[in-house]
Amino acid sequence: MTDTPKMLNIGWIGCGRHATWMLLPQIGRAGMRIAALCDRDETALKATAGHYGVTQTYTDWRDMLEQPGLDAVCMAVGPDVHFAATLAALEKGLPVFMEKPPAATHAQALELQHASDRTGVPVYVGFMKRYSTGNRIAHNILQGSEFGPVLGITGSYMTAPSYFTGEVDYTGFYLHHCVHYMDLMPWLAGSPIAEMTVRSTVPAAGKILFHMGFTCENGVIGNVVMGTVQSRGTPMEQITVMGDHNRIEVDNVINVAWHRDPPFKAEDPEATLSSDNDTLVWQPNFTAAANEDHKGYAALMADVAKGLAGQPTAAPRIADGVTAMATLERMIANIEEK
Repeated sequence: MTDTPKMLNIGWIGCGRHATWMLLPQIGRAGMRIAALCDRDETALKATAGHYGVTQTYTDWRDMLEQPGLDAVCMAVGPDVHFAATLAALEKGLPVFMEKPPAATHAQALELQHASDRTGVPVYVGFMKRYSTGNRIAHNILQGSEFGPVLGITGSYMTAPSYFTGEVDYTGFYLHHCVHYMDLMPWLAGSPIAEMTVRSTVPAAGKILFHMGFTCENGVIGNVVMGTVQSRGTPMEQITVMGDHNRIEVDNVINVAWHRDPPFKAEDPEATLSSDNDTLVWQPNFTAAANEDHKGYAALMADVAKGLAGQPTAAPRIADGVTAMATLERMIANIEEK
């Protein structure tokens, strides 16, 4: 008879819209319980606590970390709190999940990695783009034997300029959006980014568009287009992975096409479709009575829960955050020196 897994008691920091809409709904599904809740906004804290039936609430995360019985700490706040609260949690022996970015700088992320290594306590980072359904299908194909070596990757990840009303500061865009692709592109390529060049244009204040060309350590070449010049009401992401007579296209994280090496069919009276060489296509069924999350948050938190419980997991770790932040800072430096 299999023992029922222990329900993890989580201390959660952050009751903003992203946390309450995207992450907190996954906690119960992943076998965790919110045992303590923290936010400096008392109105948001009260509303979230009432929704999830949490009785232990705090406006200071330092006080929350003193609560007995916590198994782990999770947070979706901002890079400054991510850094400080994670350091404090590690010193108490509490494993951590944090939304990206792990910190405001690569140096701070590296300090978190060193603290995790020193204490032997894991830190997981919310790179959920790895878990978006289409991206995960693509990665699984690439890990198999049929696709062969990856030769090149192109990607596009956009957002809107509404983030930058008033004083123009792209820091939030870089840290909360671009950092995703600093992790996703090497993950698909199977190798860190070694070289990069960036070309950018700024047609108006708050509107930036840039192309980042790169070469990975394993020789994979690529280009990513990112910027703030598109409407968030339109599909924002496209990825193409090239191999030799193999091509995977992921559109809007939910449409996947695997193009292979089919024969010409126009002059073949017996032409048909073959599972061996014709294009394979996948799309989700949104009318199914199933609680599917194609953005990837549910699958991410399921893997994180395994890690927080001390089980083997593929969840991204702080070392992945360190690599992504280093690449991000190189990209920003390329943009700002233009």
